[in-house]
Amino acid sequence: MKYTYYGQSCFSIETSSIKLLFDPFISQNPLAKDIDISKIEADYILVSHGHGDHVADLVALAKQTNATVIAMPEICDWLAKQGVEKVHGMNFGKFKFDFGTVRMVWATHSSGLPDGSYGGNPAGFVLELDDKQIYFAGDTGLTIEMKLLADLYQLNYAILPIGGNYTMDVEDAILASKYINCNKVIGVHYNT
Repeated sequence: MKYTYYGQSCFSIETSSIKLLFDPFISQNPLAKDIDISKIEADYILVSHGHGDHVADLVALAKQTNATVIAMPEICDWLAKQGVEKVHGMNFGKFKFDFGTVRMVWATHSSGLPDGSYGGNPAGFVLELDDKQIYFAGDTGLTIEMKLLADLYQLNYAILPIGGNYTMDVEDAILASKYINCNKVIGVHYNT
């Protein structure tokens, strides 16, 4: 399994059989100016919420890669209006895809889309992939619901925001790692 970080909250997870991209925000991110998005590949794109710093390159990359986008129904509807046809709407459920299982989980944030429309609830994801369990919290503050994940999963990795202004900070992420019982944590959304 290979993890590639593109900046902000955008990253990919690649196995021998699948390429997953999360929250595509590259072309407008000054810290990612040397990344050529035309070379990014994805089979699926998972979107935690509709803010521009998570969807700026979503339409372009969904069309370029022909990936299926997994997101809240409101984001899927917004994508359809922009010509993206391969979408899979979820609303805090669990679904078995050809690559593994995805559970959409609670996040505490907001979710307006770039055109000002409502993007549905913000969310995180738990993936069961190649005998690993991975939690991507999305943009969220510390929330007691995270404790439920320790009852449901034995997480191998967690990707948690650490920005502190719009999301939880480092101290909260450390507490979140205790809530979810996971000591392998990757911090994202830094310095925001």
